[in-house]
Amino acid sequence: MPNPKFPIVVLISGSGSNLQALIDAVTCGDLNVEIRAVISNRPHAKGLQRARDAGIPAEVLDHTTFESREAFDQALQTLIDGFEPRLVVLAGFMRLLSDTFVAHYLGRMLNIHPSLLPAYTGLNTHRRVLDAGDQQHGASVHFVTAELDGGPLILQARVDVQPDDTPDSLAERVLEQEHKIYPLAVQWFAEGRLQLLDHHAWFDGKVLTQPLQYEALSVSDHTVSHDKA
Repeated sequence: MPNPKFPIVVLISGSGSNLQALIDAVTCGDLNVEIRAVISNRPHAKGLQRARDAGIPAEVLDHTTFESREAFDQALQTLIDGFEPRLVVLAGFMRLLSDTFVAHYLGRMLNIHPSLLPAYTGLNTHRRVLDAGDQQHGASVHFVTAELDGGPLILQARVDVQPDDTPDSLAERVLEQEHKIYPLAVQWFAEGRLQLLDHHAWFDGKVLTQPLQYEALSVSDHTVSHDKA
């Protein structure tokens, strides 16, 4: 019998390009998960149509209809848990989550952020990188904790900043890397290779003192060099 697919739920707020990367990875067989639902806090998020086109249940929970952040998070938790996922994947979900919500999913919720964390948490990362004159930028996958963009780092991909870059051109190249590393990290979790233990990310039984670098991965088998760059 085929191996059962690992159940996940994806949360979005916008276009859902990382959601599409996950869907595409499932379709081509690189990602052995079942996306049981896509949930958006914005009714008109483009990503909802991506889910429907893929035959995935698309749910809306409009945060503006709730009297408090805690009330929204409680309703969101109830909705998510109804699909019985083993992992919650934040894919451009633009909401600050309450400590209670984060604690409920601690160790089984991932996020991707468009910077080389811990640098540039929060918004407008591409503009801030250019304003600072940085030579490299990138994206980071991390476990979600109560600290904004501050959970244990798992995997990063880097891009060189070009002299003629604008925030839009830089964002486009970073997004290409996001689409590579996010399905990979989700697959690692589904395979049991990735865990959160004692406030640290662990990969293949070893604590990650530094995030893994996508450039160090073997293209053929996704094995990782643990040597520090």
